[in-house]
Amino acid sequence: MSPDCPVQFVRPIRVQRQRVLKAGELERAVDLAARQAGTGGCVLILLDAETDCPRELAPNLLRRAREARRDRDIRVVLAKAEYEAWFLAAADSIAGQHGIRASTEPPDDAEAVTGAKEWLRARMPPGRSYRETLHQPALTAIFDLDAARSAPSFDKLWRDVSELLGIAGRRG
Repeated sequence: MSPDCPVQFVRPIRVQRQRVLKAGELERAVDLAARQAGTGGCVLILLDAETDCPRELAPNLLRRAREARRDRDIRVVLAKAEYEAWFLAAADSIAGQHGIRASTEPPDDAEAVTGAKEWLRARMPPGRSYRETLHQPALTAIFDLDAARSAPSFDKLWRDVSELLGIAGRRG
C-alpha cells in the first residue's frame, strides 16, 4: 500500500461475544459493518477466544461471515484467551503507565497466562484495579505493536490487517 493512500476506519460494532456466536447475530453484525464501510470496504472481526480453540472457532466464524457478505474481504482474529494477553506480550511498553508498576516485565509466554486481566491487576498498587472499559482503550493507545507480535494471535492480527490494508490500497 502506498503511504499516501488514505484509510478510513469506521466506528467498531461492539457485540457481546456470546451473542455474536449465535446463528444470525454474526451475520447481522457483518452486514452492518459492510454497509458502514461503504463500497469496497473490508471487515475485520476481532473476538476473545476465551476457552475456545482459536484454530477451531475462527474458520467457522469466517465461513459464516463470508456467506453473509460474499462481496467483502473479511478476516477473523481471535485473541488467544483474551485481548489483554497482547498487553502482557508488550508489558515493557505499558510499564509505568495507567497504574501498571514501572518494574513490570512481560511473561515468557503471554498467551499461556490464565487470566491476563488478573495478571495486570496484580501489577497495580493496592487499591487500584484493572477496569476493562477504562484500561483497555488507554493501554491499546500506547502498547508496543512490534513487541505484541510475540503473541501468535496478535501476529495474526498484524498480518490480517496488513493484508486488508493492501487490498484497500489496491482499490484506491
